[in-house]
Amino acid sequence: MNNPAFTGDVRFAPWWWEAAPPASGQPTSLPQEVDVAVVGAGYTGTTAALTCARAGRAVVLIETEDPGFGASTRNGGMIGSGHRVGFNDLSRQYGDVVAEEVLREGLRALEYATGLIESEGIDCEFKRCGRFRGAWQRGDYEVIGREVDFLQKKIGMEAHMVPRSEQHREVAVDAYHGGCVYTSHGGLHPAKFYRDILEKAVAAGVQVAAQTAVTAIKRADAAFLVQTTRGTFRAGEVIVASNGYSKRAEPSLRRKIIPIASYMIATEPLGVDRVRAMIPGGRMIVETRSQHCYYRSSPDGQRILLGARAALNHIDPAKSAISLRRLLVGLFPELRDIRVSHSWLGTLGFSRDHLPHIGKTPGGVHYALGYSGSGVAMAPYLGWRVANKVLGTEEGATGFDSIRHPSVLLRDFVPLGLPMVNVWYRIKDIMEGS
Repeated sequence: MNNPAFTGDVRFAPWWWEAAPPASGQPTSLPQEVDVAVVGAGYTGTTAALTCARAGRAVVLIETEDPGFGASTRNGGMIGSGHRVGFNDLSRQYGDVVAEEVLREGLRALEYATGLIESEGIDCEFKRCGRFRGAWQRGDYEVIGREVDFLQKKIGMEAHMVPRSEQHREVAVDAYHGGCVYTSHGGLHPAKFYRDILEKAVAAGVQVAAQTAVTAIKRADAAFLVQTTRGTFRAGEVIVASNGYSKRAEPSLRRKIIPIASYMIATEPLGVDRVRAMIPGGRMIVETRSQHCYYRSSPDGQRILLGARAALNHIDPAKSAISLRRLLVGLFPELRDIRVSHSWLGTLGFSRDHLPHIGKTPGGVHYALGYSGSGVAMAPYLGWRVANKVLGTEEGATGFDSIRHPSVLLRDFVPLGLPMVNVWYRIKDIMEGS
């Protein structure tokens, strides 16, 4: 591409795919009948399929694209214990007991995902390097401080505050007014993480139906008929784990999820010393502004990977790369001459209340989805939990079980308004960026 912002061999696909591209291939035929059909072959669905298969169930994992095509291999590789809703908002809706239990689920998700990496010997370059959250406004620092104090006392989260005078030990950026570090959080290579889970699922006997779209799920006595673009088969139980890629096969779930685009870039190699000078603490970096930049060094320490809301709807990754590069240079002016080697996007699944949800539809279909941008730990964790619901074990119980999963009003018209929402976020960041 003849543009000085890009390298000559720029790729509009995830940088992660260079080392771990999506798996390809499809079975010669679908099974006539299985114990469990899992719709969606991301972190959630693949972990659910693995869990059910190891419990002796016959499982088929169905994916519209190639396994690993979606957000599970497109995210920033930041693994943590949180989600987007704080205690006060949760407490107002559900009371203190439920609110605390929901927050503890974040800790359990991180413990499960990191335990999975260790127990299964998953080679995904995981490092418990911690996460720095920068305060975009002066007042954000105090808000973060109160939140950290609460999380430490109530649920034992490991975190500490970093005043502005000391933040350059974490990240060489002047834009923040201090922040905090979540010490138990970390980073990994998301595509390698996914690849190893998929390989273990296949080794456990899971049949993978790639390039197969589910068109309908219908109750048939005590089982289900799963209709696909490659034929129909019978399943004793069905798990839907398609998150932001949910289609019309299960309408009741599609009405509960808003697909939101998320964009990332990778810089050309900058060198380990230069990257370390910008992020001396080696942390994953996030921030409080509405455009929600998040960035990190690549696992090899050679590049900066940055994600942000270039738009809430889907736009050309060549266009989004220009916006994200501008944000990166705004944080690190010394990078004004760098070029982008990769630009890509993925689709997140947002619930109306910004909480993950797990449960069963009125028609009896199990599901886990709605990670709202915080799914690297939560998605495999709820995949394991929803599988245990199918298996009927005690491990199926979660702190989310008592929370209603609200539908999105006028769901099909929401995407039309996303560009205006994005403009509002940008204006809000400009107004609050002092």
